[in-house]
Amino acid sequence: MTTTFEPQPTEVSELREIARQVAEKRYAPYVEQWDRDRTVITHDERRYLGSLGWLGIALPEKYGGAGGTFAEALTVVEELAKVWPPAAFQVFEANVGPAQHLARLGTEEQKQRFLPGVISGDNAMAIGISEPDAGSAATDMVTRAEIRGDTVVVRGLKRWISNGGDADRYLVYCRMNDIPGAKGIGAVIVEADRKGVSFGARERLMGFRGLPSADVILDDVEIPVENIVARPPDGFRDLFSMFSIERLGNTTMSLALGQAALDKTIAYVQEREQFGRPIAEFQAVQVSLADMLLEVESARLLRDRAVAGLDAGNPSTLHVSLAKCAANEMAKRVTDMAMMLHGANGYTEEYGLERMHRDAHGWALAGGTPNIQRTRIASELLKRSFDQRPARKAAVDHQEA
Repeated sequence: MTTTFEPQPTEVSELREIARQVAEKRYAPYVEQWDRDRTVITHDERRYLGSLGWLGIALPEKYGGAGGTFAEALTVVEELAKVWPPAAFQVFEANVGPAQHLARLGTEEQKQRFLPGVISGDNAMAIGISEPDAGSAATDMVTRAEIRGDTVVVRGLKRWISNGGDADRYLVYCRMNDIPGAKGIGAVIVEADRKGVSFGARERLMGFRGLPSADVILDDVEIPVENIVARPPDGFRDLFSMFSIERLGNTTMSLALGQAALDKTIAYVQEREQFGRPIAEFQAVQVSLADMLLEVESARLLRDRAVAGLDAGNPSTLHVSLAKCAANEMAKRVTDMAMMLHGANGYTEEYGLERMHRDAHGWALAGGTPNIQRTRIASELLKRSFDQRPARKAAVDHQEA
């Protein structure tokens, strides 16, 4: 169940129930084995999600989407993520990930060429930002896109790419001139089947076992200039304003883990007996349950405020960062508390809590860590930017900007 006390529109409630039923009937019986085997979602299953209309909920009707709200899309993401995150991630990436970037920043020709395939599930799009030496310091990226007439030549290496090697299209952030920092960065779309595109070995991560992650290697890949989505000097700013939308998908994945762990624990403490009575009768258990609910509901309200602002056309970087930071931290703590209240059972694969806890740590690392979000929160609060680089280098960059 969802313990939120906020009334929801009927259509959202109905959508939540449909998504819950799909997750429970289609995925729940197999999740333990899939996680053990690191099973990724198949192309046929992605097309099934497309047939339900879930890969285009928040994308324009003109390209096959529903033209719905982010609240609706993230409702589906949450219900699927409570059971099998790899399915939820497909809905996440299509509605608030790189396809949404394209829907808002791309040309009409690009939208017509790429969005219908994403919405139907025939294609998947991934985003490439991080590099071996450019993680939180994203503007240190060195992947280059050089324009040569009607062609763009892309070379570099992208790391920690979710759906890397599985997606058909990549929205690649890259350096497009010699200006250092953000003002030299833009983005292009690189199709996976182009000559010069290859992939590293699939990462063996602590969590995210059903979400493929691999390096994307770009060896003088030639693409048409029509694949340029954003150009310097304002491209990086525009792209990262879109990335705030993507962070709400990450936030929702964390929220789902916390809610699912809480729901399992509510049921367990009323069934499990020790000393001749259900453990819910013990005050220590009651305090832990209350703390879990406080954390889940606080994260949900922050997430819902950020989503409501986005759907109303008033997105707030501050609200998104507050929501992501709170949800990421909450998911780690609440899944840990759930394991403790389940005792030894919580430490087994059978109950699924250790999987949730592993995944919770992953979502806190992806898309900007909680501490990175805290620096953004402070920046918004004080209405000034902070350069994390050494003072001397920062001064040089300022002079060159």
